[in-house]
Amino acid sequence: MTDTIRFRLNGEETESHSDPSARLLDVLREEFLLTGVKCGCKEGECGACSVIIDGQLANSCMVALGSVSGSDVMTIEGYSKTKRYQKLSEAYAEFSAVQCGFCIPGMVMASEALLSHNPHPTEEEIREGISGNLCRCTGYSAIVSAIKKASENGEGLW
Repeated sequence: MTDTIRFRLNGEETESHSDPSARLLDVLREEFLLTGVKCGCKEGECGACSVIIDGQLANSCMVALGSVSGSDVMTIEGYSKTKRYQKLSEAYAEFSAVQCGFCIPGMVMASEALLSHNPHPTEEEIREGISGNLCRCTGYSAIVSAIKKASENGEGLW
């Protein structure tokens, strides 16, 4: 018999009957079919599985399902329905900051986490804010420019 883990997922009350020690990454992908949360390294080093838990960026591969009981978890699927996402998405497109797309859901979640805590970051703060997310295609310059542009165009959103 497994425990029932209750939490908010993308703004909706939900529950899981999966093993509380299961990786949140696996539960999100397999039970809730939220495949925007990518499975990269499974060691907390690439950021492809980034989600926001209670307002803080987290690598879902390093989070046990049981630890999110009572928490608010947001994935790229939930975030993509917000006005803030639209500003980031437009900026990412403007600067061609998306190439293969594998890292982008996690990178966008890192961008949101940064901007929600610091609406007008410097370039250095942006680079620090996304430092836990790896991208092999863009070289980061386009991503940094996109985040800077979103911060300038998102007045009042963050």
